[in-house]
Amino acid sequence: MLVFVFSAVLIESTDLLHILTVLHSMVSSVERPPTTPAGSQLILRCKDFRVFQILIPQERDCLDVHTSLVRLSRPEKYTELYCLSFNPNVNKEEREESWRFIDLTADYKRMGVPNNLWVTTAANSEYRVCDTYPSELFVPKSATPAIIVGSSRFRSRGRFPALSYFHQDTLAAVCRCSQPLSGFSGRCQEDEMMLQAIMKSNPGSDYIYVVDTRPKLNAMANRAAGKGYENEDHYTNIKLQFIGIENIHVMRSSQQKITDMGEMRSPSMTDFLWGLENSGWLKHIKAVLDAGVFIARAVADEGISVVVHCSDGWDRTAQACSVASILLDPYYRTIKGLMVLIERDWVSFGHKYAHLDGDPKEVSPVIDQFLECVWQLSEQFPCAFEFNERFLIAIHTHVYSCQYGTFLGNCQKERRHMRLHERAHSLWPQLWKDRAEYTNPVYKAELSQSQGILRPNTTPYCFK
Repeated sequence: MLVFVFSAVLIESTDLLHILTVLHSMVSSVERPPTTPAGSQLILRCKDFRVFQILIPQERDCLDVHTSLVRLSRPEKYTELYCLSFNPNVNKEEREESWRFIDLTADYKRMGVPNNLWVTTAANSEYRVCDTYPSELFVPKSATPAIIVGSSRFRSRGRFPALSYFHQDTLAAVCRCSQPLSGFSGRCQEDEMMLQAIMKSNPGSDYIYVVDTRPKLNAMANRAAGKGYENEDHYTNIKLQFIGIENIHVMRSSQQKITDMGEMRSPSMTDFLWGLENSGWLKHIKAVLDAGVFIARAVADEGISVVVHCSDGWDRTAQACSVASILLDPYYRTIKGLMVLIERDWVSFGHKYAHLDGDPKEVSPVIDQFLECVWQLSEQFPCAFEFNERFLIAIHTHVYSCQYGTFLGNCQKERRHMRLHERAHSLWPQLWKDRAEYTNPVYKAELSQSQGILRPNTTPYCFK
């Protein structure tokens, strides 16, 4: 029996004992194979990699269900999503309190910011300078509003360099931005001054690293469109480092290959290993981890500040900055800390979650890869993380479920425009309430691997 409601498919087995609820937002695709003598089939592939095969006796019913599911799983407006129609018995005060559970200002204070090197800026108040950035940002103390505005105009989507993480011991910082609009010869005095200000905000060094997370060939190709990367002749205080994380299209193809491999029936070990290698998935995970390792070592070992960017500064940039933060800071290896980190680098600083029906070429498993990187680290350092893999799976599920408002919209401005704090609920307090399910029993906060920087081995044999 199939029962359809606005937000979910209820799949009930024949013994009437087992019911699975699949939110429409979790459905990635609906396939209708040819009709068989037993009836008509539907194959539901979900964003959490589950696959459901449903047999419907009548072909006309199957066609109707297929049409409905295709439409319901491709919402065209945010108001069609579950969390904006779900009204649990929670009063206004509880809902508002849930949104205050994560306090990014408190986390910056934990890092020691603001201080005499880094200060808040009102430049992006009301999102005047960059509409995909948060309204509250930290910048070098010497970065004037004119420098910020000028730098923003010279960066893709206006995403100028802003502080992501500050290391109190070395005074080195991790900043994030997007690619410069340099083309083959363009330059911007304010942008050069901004990077100079970042260097001066770390008194112990006379240069900074600029980590371009893209393959160098890709970055060079962007020059033809008037974009590209920093010219070291113009930015005399930088050392440019290309990492080589592939673009969203390569990642989408890679994930499709590995999920296809997962649907193979009784594969041999040779088939499995060939499919894994052919997908390139672990190679991409290694590239993201290598980016985080480079940034963490620069900040903790060399005491050098790092500016990180990709093309638009909200895909590979978020991956690299958040992995580096986990390597650098034990706090982000706790349950509450990982929530704070995701809220900062993935929610507040913006990322395209693609919950609405749109160009499928813009959908990519960027945050999936970040969560897998965290899992790979937890496998290498099993006592360093307060949470278990169920916590990562729960987060991954709710990135796509649209059961909560946390991941709706692509940036802070969109979320405020939708008035999510009034109309939906935050995910984080619910996960915190259920934290007993997500606690790693071998976590030891006092052990050496739970303190200071993590130094993972990223040679291929170390990946699972």
